[in-house]
Amino acid sequence: MARKVTRHPVEGHNALWHIYRTVSPFKGVKNFIFVQLARYCPVLPMKNWIYRNVLGMKVGKHTAFGLMVMVDVFFPEKITVGENSVIGYNTTILAHEYLIREYRLGEVIIGENVLIGANTTILPGVTIGDGAVVAAGAVVHKDVAPGAFVGGNPLRELRRTTPEEESI
Repeated sequence: MARKVTRHPVEGHNALWHIYRTVSPFKGVKNFIFVQLARYCPVLPMKNWIYRNVLGMKVGKHTAFGLMVMVDVFFPEKITVGENSVIGYNTTILAHEYLIREYRLGEVIIGENVLIGANTTILPGVTIGDGAVVAAGAVVHKDVAPGAFVGGNPLRELRRTTPEEESI
């Protein structure tokens, strides 16, 4: 299944040269500063406060972002993370892609009770279902079913959790 992104063709130079037609320079600088503060902040409630109140992300209660997580600087408001999820160390969550002839924007939705392993990259336009586990180092380029255990590059399902296993 294709990712849910909106494609915006550009003419002339590569799409990144068009960045300030889509995002104000002020927003980019402000977001960069606060994303960097959150990346190094060891206090989870403060980190979530920055994500919610400064960057406009939707972040559920008791969600934990590990050290060095890099959220999208230009479009953090397109990221939603449900309650009680863990985003592992040095994970990157992107809501945009600037390519040669186009840029793409897409919502990233991470469900509740999701575990994202360290050094994972999550691309724009994907949904990760409730209770899913993403192995460390994965590249999430497509939707992940609720309860699935996925990993690798390209991403593949390794195992799916049954309702009986969830209750253990």
